[in-house]
Amino acid sequence: MVEKYSDVVIVGGGPAGLNAALVLGRARKNVVVIDEGRPRNRVTRETHGFLTRDGISPSEFRRIAKEQISVYPGVQFAEDSAVKVAGTDGDFVVTTAKGAIYRTRKLLFAVGMRDLPVNVNGLTEVYGKSAFVCPYCDGWELRDQPLVLIVKGARAMHLAKMISGWTSQFTICTDGPDEWTNEEREELDRHNVPTYTSPIERIASQEGMVEQVVLQDGTVIPCTGIFFAPKLAAGSDLPQSLGCEVTEEGTVVVDTFGKTNIAGVFSAGDAATQMYQAIAAAAMGSLAGAVINGELLTEAWNS
Repeated sequence: MVEKYSDVVIVGGGPAGLNAALVLGRARKNVVVIDEGRPRNRVTRETHGFLTRDGISPSEFRRIAKEQISVYPGVQFAEDSAVKVAGTDGDFVVTTAKGAIYRTRKLLFAVGMRDLPVNVNGLTEVYGKSAFVCPYCDGWELRDQPLVLIVKGARAMHLAKMISGWTSQFTICTDGPDEWTNEEREELDRHNVPTYTSPIERIASQEGMVEQVVLQDGTVIPCTGIFFAPKLAAGSDLPQSLGCEVTEEGTVVVDTFGKTNIAGVFSAGDAATQMYQAIAAAAMGSLAGAVINGELLTEAWNS
């Protein structure tokens, strides 16, 4: 297989990777964006909170982004998946599932996160339609409606506090032991939040729209929407294979500019933060792209 050369390889084609590609393309750099085309948010109908693109579908967002980036001939897209990386700053080698080999000076991982299965009967049918994970993304559409929060432990306290800004009509289902302290239970009681610890039997819905949550003890909770705490894993373990430091949650540790602890390797977007918002990911990608370009210019200037 013939090796292909570039200034930067971007692994991941979501908002972070695309915005980095735009910045680098405008800086006249040769860039390859490797992405298999299966973003985590593909199950959702709309993307929210992104100025000028509020309400756009994830697929349409990507289509427009690629159309605009295609103006810059230095950026190439590969519908593929990176499976191996090796090398050091200035000379990395990326191998893909289709057998392509890319040699590049800098690497940007914008691989996002991936959902692990959540064992709740009926959740898959409503996920992205009437069940969501981020109130900032979808709370407005469910404002003042009766909701169920499927969450336990300290995350339940955080989500309850957040969702109270959109509706006062919410119930917490922990789907088993609540994992709360006595102080946390007292806090929820003080705010009159109904809580149930019985395991969930099923989520009843019609055409993706939730109607009620049925518990194993026979309790039926009518609702029009659900927010739940997802179980996530890193979108790729390739950063770790290069020695990049990661958190317990799997996100890559970066500095303010997207730099990892490995020279020449950067990360941006959901792979490097727990904000999980498209506009935040795009902003991180833009900054990382500019910093990568700065490093390339400095190296060329000093060579």
